[in-house]
Amino acid sequence: MDFAGVQRRLEHLRREIGRHDYQYYVLNEPLIPDAEYDRLLRELEGLEADYPELVTPDSPTQRVGGSPAEGFDEVNHAVPMLSLGNAFSDEELAEFDRRARDRTGSDQPLVYLAEPKLDGLAVSLRYEQGLLLRAATRGDGSRGEDVTRNVRTIAAIPLRLLGTGWPEVLEVRGEVFMPRRGFEAFNRQARERGEKPFANPRNAAAGSLRQLDPRITAQRPLAFYAYGLGEVSTADLPDTQSGRMAWIKGWGLPVSPELAVVTGVAGCLGYYRRMGERRDGLDYDIDGVVYKLDSIAQQEQLGFVSRAPRWALAHKFPAQEELTRLLAVEFQVGRTGALTPVARLEPVFVGGVTVSNATLHNMDEVERKDVRIGDTVIVRRAGDVIPEVVRSLPERRPADAQPILLPAHCPVCGSDIVRPEGEAAARCSGGLWCGAQRKEAIKHFASRRAMDIDGLGDKLVEQLVEQGLIQNPADLYTLTLEQLASLERMAERSASNLLAALDASKATTLERFLFALGIREVGEATARALARSFGDLEPLMAADESRLQQTPDVGPVVAAHVHAFFRQPHNREVIGQLRDADIRWKPLEVVSPAVSPLAGKTFVLTGTLSHPRDEIKDRLLALGAKVAGSVSKKTDYLVAGADAGSKLTKAGELDIPVLDEEGLNRLLEGLSP
Repeated sequence: MDFAGVQRRLEHLRREIGRHDYQYYVLNEPLIPDAEYDRLLRELEGLEADYPELVTPDSPTQRVGGSPAEGFDEVNHAVPMLSLGNAFSDEELAEFDRRARDRTGSDQPLVYLAEPKLDGLAVSLRYEQGLLLRAATRGDGSRGEDVTRNVRTIAAIPLRLLGTGWPEVLEVRGEVFMPRRGFEAFNRQARERGEKPFANPRNAAAGSLRQLDPRITAQRPLAFYAYGLGEVSTADLPDTQSGRMAWIKGWGLPVSPELAVVTGVAGCLGYYRRMGERRDGLDYDIDGVVYKLDSIAQQEQLGFVSRAPRWALAHKFPAQEELTRLLAVEFQVGRTGALTPVARLEPVFVGGVTVSNATLHNMDEVERKDVRIGDTVIVRRAGDVIPEVVRSLPERRPADAQPILLPAHCPVCGSDIVRPEGEAAARCSGGLWCGAQRKEAIKHFASRRAMDIDGLGDKLVEQLVEQGLIQNPADLYTLTLEQLASLERMAERSASNLLAALDASKATTLERFLFALGIREVGEATARALARSFGDLEPLMAADESRLQQTPDVGPVVAAHVHAFFRQPHNREVIGQLRDADIRWKPLEVVSPAVSPLAGKTFVLTGTLSHPRDEIKDRLLALGAKVAGSVSKKTDYLVAGADAGSKLTKAGELDIPVLDEEGLNRLLEGLSP
């Protein structure tokens, strides 16, 4: 993978992990198994380790989880609530122990405090002068949600600490969870009332703790185990993790009865296997065990990485698996048009729940696993969250087993399904029309960098779609004052302002319009390159893939996406409606990269420049140049701003021409630098 490919992959991984963090931590609606999330995060960590210059402050590796949910006040954690590193094998545990011994300089086996890894919701309890003052969720590790009123309803959590001698400020970290017996009783009662039961105890605990009405939380059978400390106003603390847990237990805070002090890797593995054997008999869900160095001095010696302590590790259990039969496959269309094959199964009891549906991820996975309708398959509750089909058993395959075929047309809107060569995901090409993609398509169309429709936020788009007032972006321009004013929280003045913003958005640029269409892989830079290459919309819509690939930075994959998008009658119909609504732009003078003196030249940008790098990059790409992230023998020019560092040094070593911004501007204007 070249440097630009690494950049694109990092951006993709960060977007995906951020989306799944939000689904898991904020909405409690995870879309992928924990195992798949772990793979994404490990790939991101690996790439960032190889390319440290590409690490960004907003990378998921630099934080812990999602943002606080709406409806609760924010709480800033005095001491961050960090996540834990994961191990999935005995070898990874041994490597963790080796690193800990190396860093502590210990030639003796290390002593750990081991405990079950509860599958619930992490919270921080702040006691001042012995009284429970505030409770907060982990949130993003630095900021959480204030759930004090709800936590006060949990009988296991003392409102006043027992005994005496507690510090003036004591923050206790732990896990709120729903015991299995309580979960089963609650779901049974929910079914009797005709209500939807919870999918699993983890979702039940998270959903219960986030009720806006604490009276509802009070009716839920929640429990709590403490596992550590945050801010404490005294330095006079026990010098071991086990001592601190006994310390807070003495003040009435529950801790896991399974806590155990173990020695070395052998002691950790013995505990791990004992808990694995007892897992199904526990009254609460666990997905592994946690090891923490028992010595606080050694903990302080090891310290932290950006998102996790070096002195603690979560050792995950293997996902639980069962055999069942694949009855059928249905294809679901996601909000971005991606098709996901979903297996309909003979119901089977896996990991404490009955599973009748499981993900097959994508067609590459279907083909790799050789799964067919009628097969006996292994089903895994990966990460104890979302079931997946692991593989088929060909030796048990019936004679009438049927292959799984990708549909030619979208099951929602009937548009063509496209699957560019080399991509795992197949997608609906009816982005402007498809009901499954409707909300996201309109939100993107209205966004600031697209059509910039001021006042048309996400919640308003959702209202308009849900009430049937709009079905595609063109319908925005048919809205009336009466329709808008009738919406929730929309007075006549707000409605008038929105109509004015819609009218103002009609005068735009071709590149903004192209970006607003939401064509797969067409970001702002590619939209700008297409606009400059074709000058107007009609020749672009008529272009074949070969002509599209003559545009700078447009390869076979992007060309296939663009061509497929404009080939769909539904998309062309919506574009026609948008033009009829008087959306307009000034045609551009076509820039032909083939005759540009910069065609094929490779530039590298470094240092502090007076204009955004993306802007400079776009100008270069539009003239047929390439922009790389690192200096090599293939580099033609280095553009250096203030405080240029190692790239400038390397350019000097390789005798590569160096331009300041004035020299670059002269070059872009066709003059000698």
